[in-house]
Amino acid sequence: MKFKSLEQCVLFLEKQGELIRIPQEVDPDLEMAEITRQVFDGGGPALLFEKVKDSRFRALSNLFGTFERTLKIFDPQLSQVRALVDLASTPGRVLTSGAGIPRALPALAHALPLRVNRGPVLSGRTGIDPLPRIKCWPDDGGAFLLLPQVFSMAPDKNSVLQSNLGMYRIQISGNEYEANHEIGLHYQLHRGIGIHHKKAMELNKPLKVSIFLGGPPAHALAAVMPLPEGMPEIAFAGALAGRNFRYAVKNGFCISTDADFCITGRVVPDRTKPEGPFGDHLGYYSLTHDYPYLEVESVYHRPGAIFPFTVVGRPPQEDSNLGRLIHEITRTAVRNTIPGVTAVNAVDQAGVHPLLLAKAHERYLPYEPPMPRELLTHAHAILGTGQLSLAKYLFICAHEDEPGLDVKDEPAFFLHMLERVDFSRDLHFITRTTMDTLDYSGRRINRGSKLIMAAAGPRIRTLSRDLPRDFSLPRGFREPKMAGPGMAVISGPKFRDYPSGSQEIKGLKEHLQERFRVPEKGPSLALIVVADDSEFAAESFANFLWVTFLRSNPSHDIYGMEEKIEFKHWGSDAPLIIDARIKPFHAASLVPDSGIAARVKDRFGRRGSPLNGII
Repeated sequence: MKFKSLEQCVLFLEKQGELIRIPQEVDPDLEMAEITRQVFDGGGPALLFEKVKDSRFRALSNLFGTFERTLKIFDPQLSQVRALVDLASTPGRVLTSGAGIPRALPALAHALPLRVNRGPVLSGRTGIDPLPRIKCWPDDGGAFLLLPQVFSMAPDKNSVLQSNLGMYRIQISGNEYEANHEIGLHYQLHRGIGIHHKKAMELNKPLKVSIFLGGPPAHALAAVMPLPEGMPEIAFAGALAGRNFRYAVKNGFCISTDADFCITGRVVPDRTKPEGPFGDHLGYYSLTHDYPYLEVESVYHRPGAIFPFTVVGRPPQEDSNLGRLIHEITRTAVRNTIPGVTAVNAVDQAGVHPLLLAKAHERYLPYEPPMPRELLTHAHAILGTGQLSLAKYLFICAHEDEPGLDVKDEPAFFLHMLERVDFSRDLHFITRTTMDTLDYSGRRINRGSKLIMAAAGPRIRTLSRDLPRDFSLPRGFREPKMAGPGMAVISGPKFRDYPSGSQEIKGLKEHLQERFRVPEKGPSLALIVVADDSEFAAESFANFLWVTFLRSNPSHDIYGMEEKIEFKHWGSDAPLIIDARIKPFHAASLVPDSGIAARVKDRFGRRGSPLNGII
């Protein structure tokens, strides 16, 4: 639908039976987030909180809580926008063939931002403190803006087409921030605002930043889109909304006039303050680190403004539906941008960036013996492309070996890989490299390692669906479970440090090498994961992915039978071992406040309450 405002979207969803109003007063300190989590878990509607404690503004959550509702919000522009993204990613190919241009034209007509002199958001003024101060998890460092559209322009240029619109979390209370005057700005590596910030520091001038909240839902999606180089997010926002992005300039700041709120401020060069902790989308807390902050100048709002927010945590959550939609929009563009790659899945259950599954063509000749060749070229191209570069594990297989294999069917993909991978040849490590800011599997922020696992050719092993009869464990290891064919999980001793942890894994390897014989023919194990709780890790494949790939650092935590290094290439026999135990430096897992969870269920789930039958 084409929405001029968030209010229009709310009224549309209400008519569709996709929104419920909450008339009771609710507390933004943990309670609103807990209500949202429980409604999301129940597949429930969007929520409009009409009375937020200590705030005069209404708040909206779970807007994208189901994929069906997300599609309903953005139809019918999606096909036009998909064509526009394809056009931007490979203009030469599209212009040569002419394909896609007619479909892209309607979206293209709305892509150019429009400067105006006035707009609804400029009607009212407020401060930071009167906003709903939403805290989602017990150990969060304060309240955060959770669906912000953070706008910045290149400081040496004066064009909105040289801008960045991203979704970076904003801490509005707590820590050392001066109340109502300073707010924290957290952005990860590989974010466009970082380029603007760096340039402002080189020029020794403050970076002007505007934070938009609300407005047409397309604006929020635009802020998280991995767009082709040269396409400004505000152009995409207009194309997706079916309404050109309207902006005004006030005191040198860009203002989205269709937004519900706009906060303006300056990032002063070389000044930081502690930000966090924050319960993040990996299912762990992001820890406290020094980050830039904004010195707030103004807070604008439209009449009847609605404050949108989301709740992140261990996937799947509401942001998973946005991720799925982004995949649908960019699927063809990814294939066009990286020729030879036929499919990529950033695995949601593993936190998105920690694990990529990919298929690509293997066409290099001669193809004897069958082994990954062209796949490695494609793998490095993937790791050099946009946000895909943040991946920690990349598993890539040859498209020709099983053309119908779906990269989004994770159990089937692992089965295909583990039947074919040669651990002595097909593992390629990248050590001491830059990592996703939110990944705490390494000892230092933004530092860690990567692993490419490539598989091509026929099956070289049959995977066991049960533990082998002769399988046993040394002292300290217990409770072996099967997570899938060829994949075992065992509980290990509590991890203390790497010297002792490595010795424990060495003892496990020696025991298995002595007592457990990998059969030359017949079912076998290909992967053993050491965890703190094997029963939890093997309970579902989602648990297996979350534990294995979030709690391991490839260079430090991968071991194998008969390990060997030949001309600096590491290899081993099967089974491979991944030590996915919790390390002392890992961030804590997210656990809701049990008292508030019970209170929410009792207060809002009882008969006569608006959420009865949903939570």
